[in-house]
Amino acid sequence: MTDSLTAPVADPPRARRRGRAIAARTLVACFALWALARLFGADRIGPLDPLLIPAMAAVPYALAAMVLPLAVAALVRDRPALIAAVVVTALFAGIALPRAVAGDTPRASGPEFRVLTANLRYGGAGDATLVDLARRTRADVLSVQEFTAEAAGRLDAAGIGRLFPYRILDPRPGAAGIGLYSRYPLTPSPVRPPTISGMPSALVAVPGTAPVRMTAVHPPAPLGPDLDAWRHDLPRLPRATPGGRVGILAGDFNATLDHAWLRQVIHSGYVDAADARGQGLVPTFRPWPPITIDHVLADRRCAVLRVKIYGQARSDHRALFAVLRLP
Repeated sequence: MTDSLTAPVADPPRARRRGRAIAARTLVACFALWALARLFGADRIGPLDPLLIPAMAAVPYALAAMVLPLAVAALVRDRPALIAAVVVTALFAGIALPRAVAGDTPRASGPEFRVLTANLRYGGAGDATLVDLARRTRADVLSVQEFTAEAAGRLDAAGIGRLFPYRILDPRPGAAGIGLYSRYPLTPSPVRPPTISGMPSALVAVPGTAPVRMTAVHPPAPLGPDLDAWRHDLPRLPRATPGGRVGILAGDFNATLDHAWLRQVIHSGYVDAADARGQGLVPTFRPWPPITIDHVLADRRCAVLRVKIYGQARSDHRALFAVLRLP
C-alpha cells in the first residue's frame, strides 16, 4: 500500500491549461461586453447608468487596453480566446480610429461662421486671456460655461463688448452659469421642451444668409444626484432640422461620442466638428483620464473647414474653436 501521507500531490497539466484558458476567456469576455454595450447604446438603460456612463467615457482607451487580453490569450496559447480578442480589438478600432481621420465635408456656399466654446471652471478662466483668444480666432460667437458674475465683470473690463456687442448671459455661482456672446444681433429662442440646466438659444443674424439657431450647451456632469438631470437634458437639446433652419450647438456636453444620448442628438442631422476634421480623439477635459466632452455640433449641411483646440490657464477644459461654412 502507498502511504497517503507521503504520496506526491500534483496539479495535472490539463487542469492548469483549463484554468488558464478560463481566465483568458473571462478577460476577453469583459472587453467584449464593453464593446457590445457601446455598439448597442446600453448606457441608456437606467439601472446600468452608474456603471456604463463612466465606461463609455473611457471607450477610446479600450483599444490600447486590448493589449492585455491579447497578450494573456497568446501567453496561455488559447486559440479561441486569441481569435475573440482580435475580433474585439477590431470592434474598438472601428469605433475609435475613424475619429482621427478627416472625412468628406459637404459643399457649402454661404458665409464663414466661427464658433468658440470655453468652460471657465467656476469662472476662473474668464479674463483677458479668453478675450485675446476670441480676438485672435476672430470668433463670431462665444459659448461660455461655468460662467460667474465675477467672470462677466472681468471679461467686460478686458473689452469683450468691443468684440461681441450682443449677448445672452446667465451668470451663476459655481458651475451652473452659462452665456452666449455674439458679433451679430441675437434674438432669444428658448429651448423647447425646456432643460433643467440653463442653455441659452438664439437666432444669430449672420450677414448674407438666413438666421442661424445657436445654442450654448452645458448639462450637469452625470455623477451622483446630477445623473437624472443629465439624462433629462441631453435628449431635449434642439434637434437638427434638415431642410429647415441651420442649427449649431456648442459647449461642454459632459458626454463623449460614445454616449448614446449624445449620438442620438447628432443623428438627428448634426456633425461633430472635431470628428469631421480628424480631431475627435483630442481630449478637451484634462483630469485623468483625459476625455473629449466639449463639442461643436453643426448642421450636416455646413462644411467644417477647420478645428483648433486651445489650452486654457485656470481651467480644466481646453477651448474648442471651429470654422464652419454655412450652406
